[in-house]
Amino acid sequence: MKLGIISSGRGWQSEELGRSARRRGWDVDFLSPRRFSVFLPDLSIGNDTKSLQDYDAFLVRVIPFGSLEQIVFRLDALYALEMMGKPVVNSAFTIERTVDKLYTSMVLSKNGILTPKTVAVERFSEAMRWFKLLGRDVVVKPLFGSNGLGIIRVDSEDLAHRIFRSLELGRYAFYIQEFIPHRCQDIRVFLAGGRIVSAMMRKGISWKTNIHQGAIPIPWEVPHDIAELCLKIGKLFKADYLGVDLLFSEDGALYVLEVNGIPGWRGLQSVTKENIADAILDCVEGKLNSL
Repeated sequence: MKLGIISSGRGWQSEELGRSARRRGWDVDFLSPRRFSVFLPDLSIGNDTKSLQDYDAFLVRVIPFGSLEQIVFRLDALYALEMMGKPVVNSAFTIERTVDKLYTSMVLSKNGILTPKTVAVERFSEAMRWFKLLGRDVVVKPLFGSNGLGIIRVDSEDLAHRIFRSLELGRYAFYIQEFIPHRCQDIRVFLAGGRIVSAMMRKGISWKTNIHQGAIPIPWEVPHDIAELCLKIGKLFKADYLGVDLLFSEDGALYVLEVNGIPGWRGLQSVTKENIADAILDCVEGKLNSL
């Protein structure tokens, strides 16, 4: 078994996957998505001067930030691998749908899953209008992003004016959600292979609750109804594995905030006995065996 881990570097998650794969006797290479080459009409794909034809499967750990054309090309390269008959975990479809926060929110809403009130617009005047309609306390997020980076809480008209003008100058879309008071804590549920692997509550030092932003992980037992909800979300996005972020509002309502098709798990691994890297590799093996 020869596995290609698509990763921009040798971060903690990638190294964990590499160690777990080698314990299984697999050969592992780390492949940069910035170095893909797609060749037609024979539909072959390379990474620098290396052909990817000899790999048995691929595991995606990053789609790096870039221009729209660069992101589209990197996703097309994943689709090319699948067209060559290679298992890709997660699939190009899952990553394409979950990397886009607006599309994720639309899928959740269409399927009756409670998510914060959200608006996406392009014009500054519309962004200001919706800031007021959403209660003058909102969270502004990049359409593409992770680890809580680039997320800003906007709770005054002066700040809204400054932030929205800056985004307008950069030709960004405005993705705006109502702020849900949540006692500085939320929940990450990690599922893989059609089951709940583990979950944690993240207690933040501010309204941001990402581990990368200083939150503390605490083990959390997933109730049956929330487990069913997360598994339903996994099926909606056709995910091999997935991170689902939820929070309880101060009045007890459960919201699904985000769905992550390339979730990290360093914080979660620190509070669970299950080897999460192995759970992900089981997805790769299962997908390969189903061909």
